[in-house]
Formats: sequence, C-alpha cells, structure tokens
Amino acid sequence: MDPAPASPSENAIAVVGMACVYPDANTPAELWENVLAQRRSFRRMPPERLRVGNFFSEDRNAEDAIYATQAAVIADYAFDRDKFRIAESTCRSTDLAHWLALDVATRALADAGFGGGEGLPRRTTGVILGNTLTGEFSRANVLRLRWHYVRAAAEQAWAETHLPEESRGDFFRRYEAHFKQPFPPVDSDTLAGGLSNTIAGRICNYYDLKGGCYTVDGACASSLLAVANACSALIAGDLDVALAGGVDLSLDPFELIGFSKVGALADDDMRVYDVRSRGFWPGEGCGFLVLMPLRAAVAQDH
Repeated sequence: MDPAPASPSENAIAVVGMACVYPDANTPAELWENVLAQRRSFRRMPPERLRVGNFFSEDRNAEDAIYATQAAVIADYAFDRDKFRIAESTCRSTDLAHWLALDVATRALADAGFGGGEGLPRRTTGVILGNTLTGEFSRANVLRLRWHYVRAAAEQAWAETHLPEESRGDFFRRYEAHFKQPFPPVDSDTLAGGLSNTIAGRICNYYDLKGGCYTVDGACASSLLAVANACSALIAGDLDVALAGGVDLSLDPFELIGFSKVGALADDDMRVYDVRSRGFWPGEGCGFLVLMPLRAAVAQDH
C-alpha cells in the first residue's frame, strides 16, 4: 500500500515565476535545453567588450596581462528604454546591469501572473539581488574623472619630447575631447547608476514595492545567497512575495587580470567540478525567481 502523500510543510516555498537572460538562453526553457544538450556557450571575447590582443600573453608573469581568451557573453541584448519609460540621459548614465535586472525581473513577474506588477501585494513584496562590483560599464565611465591625472602624465611626456610649446594647448584640447568622448557626462544619475545597492532599489521603485530591497555580495554564491535570504523572509512572515536573483555584467580588465594573477582562469579547457579542473572561464547574465509561501501560492492559484 502506497503511503499517503505528505502534506506541505508550513515552511514550504513555491517558485511561481522565473526569467533569465544568459548566453545563448533568453528563457529558462532555452537554458534547460542547453543543459540537456550539453551545449557550451563560451567563445573568444568579442572586441567590442575587450580587445584581447591588448592584454593577452602566454607568460603568466607578464605585467597587466591575461592568459585566457574565452568567456560566455550575452549576444545582441538591447534594453528597451521606451517600454520602461526611461529617459535617454538616465539610461546612458546608468550601468547596463541595472537595466538588465529590471528587464528580467519584469519578465519573472509576468511569468508569475503579476504582469506589470498587477496583483502584487506591494507593501509586502521585496527584492533581494546578488551582485558584485555593479558592472563593467560604470567602472569604465569613471575614467572620465581621471582626465587630470592622464593630462599630467601626458604633460610630463610632452616636456621630454622638446616639441614646439605653441602646439601644446591645441593638442591637449583635442586630446581631452577624444579621451572623454566615449563616456557620458557626469550628471544626477551617475552616482546611483554606478552603485550595486541601487540595482534592487531600482526594481522596487519602478513597481512601488514597499517590502524592502537590498543587494547581497557573496561572490560566486551571491544569487544563492539572495534566494536563501528571500526564503528566510518569507518563512518569517516579513514578506508575502519575494523577487530573488542575481545579475553580473563584468568582463573587464580589472577582474580578468586579477583572476589571471591568482591563476584562477583555465588555460586549456574548463572542467568545473572535475578532478582535472584547473580553473574557470568567466560569464555573465541575469536570472530571477518569484517566490511565495507554498500554501499562499496554491490558494491564490499561482
């Protein structure tokens, strides 16, 4: 005789919505298909993200160099700022990690039956997000604020060349314009757009959620930590609905050279969780879950 099915635990948590944007997977279904097919999404880092030739060296002791060239990179993603009614200046001054997180969180809410935030218990819905270092785009943008150092170094080099003094002013005006051109001017959105802790807050603000929001940084375990904290808040009764996930868009020299110097990157093939493992290759993406207490999810037909 088969035993009677166990009744749900008082602390059971239901996943009622999911969404993601990962390399070669724009939905959880596509991600799962990649897993079943054992597809690998690593490729040489594209030049628009990193000019590998400027940094690559087979000599692991080379200064300011990387010895790995592979990464899992999202292709052809574009944030629809018109859909979210985001001003162009705000969009440009804010790291893309913010907008990817808002986009994927929105998809997860729709998957859960809360499209556009409709039906959410806004006072008791919170956002917990895993992230480290915000993203590479805001780090690149602060180069604009290093112009004075760059000019001072260039002035010293100029003085050693014995070039005509009357050419100096015109040269540095042109040099400054070229140096700053790729980076948006600093404005009232720049600070918030470059902080990790405001990514979760941006989602809460957009949907007027009052259950609280914060970003957790547990390195590679950041997303797992976000889910664990969300489950604890649901079990404690602090939240009725939790958006939990993580975002990472960070494939710049700061991290890649740093990982190279500690020998963390694989130099031939990546074999994670394998006795032959000799490191990893970096990747990027964003994923969100919408979580509720199981009893409430069943009662509300989610």
